[in-house]
Amino acid sequence: MLIVTLLITAVISYLLGSCNSAIITVKLLKHEDIREHGSKNAGLTNTLRCYGKIPALITLIGDLAKGVIAAFVSIYIAKLLLGADFESAYFIDRRTIGYISGLFSILGHIFPLYYGFKGGKGVLVSCSILLVIDPITFCIVIPFFAIVVAISKYVSLGSILAAAVYPIITFFVHYFIYDVGAPRALLHTGLVLCTSLLLIYMHRSNIQRLKNGTENKFGSKKKADGVMNDSDEVK
Repeated sequence: MLIVTLLITAVISYLLGSCNSAIITVKLLKHEDIREHGSKNAGLTNTLRCYGKIPALITLIGDLAKGVIAAFVSIYIAKLLLGADFESAYFIDRRTIGYISGLFSILGHIFPLYYGFKGGKGVLVSCSILLVIDPITFCIVIPFFAIVVAISKYVSLGSILAAAVYPIITFFVHYFIYDVGAPRALLHTGLVLCTSLLLIYMHRSNIQRLKNGTENKFGSKKKADGVMNDSDEVK
């Protein structure tokens, strides 16, 4: 039953993650494909640039909500299927299910089944999962991200460094504050590490532009190589 639970969690989360809020919102409100406008990224920032605050707000709510919904649905199903074993055996608890759900929601957002496996970078979805599953770590990682962006003016750098410290903070919070024990803290940290590596990998083009000094700073309208890039996209 454990394998069935994990498979259901993965499938439901991936399918929900594959729903791209920017594409859906722009299609319903403007009858256009956002991937044909601006930076051509189906993300929050491009929606704001091209269509204004209302579509961007709806996109933000949608991207945050799908991660939360996936996590809650997965946890509820796990409780039903595992019964007494939930939170007591196999190191499976609500956070374990939540992290697995989050990982597959992010995979769905990045490689959406419905849109040719071309989506966003998964930052907003990962934030929503973190808020639901681990609010203490959220309250450490998000201010860290904000401080990096405030100092450097690079959203991408903030995202990359926040993803890098996310597993470290997770281990210390779970081991010392939640007191879940070393095995479960390491399991949670391992799942978080998978998410972090995926987020960093999706910022590989941003890393290259940071190295080259061509990355746009937050709020800049500058174009790299004459083409609008996704350097300050939050997706």
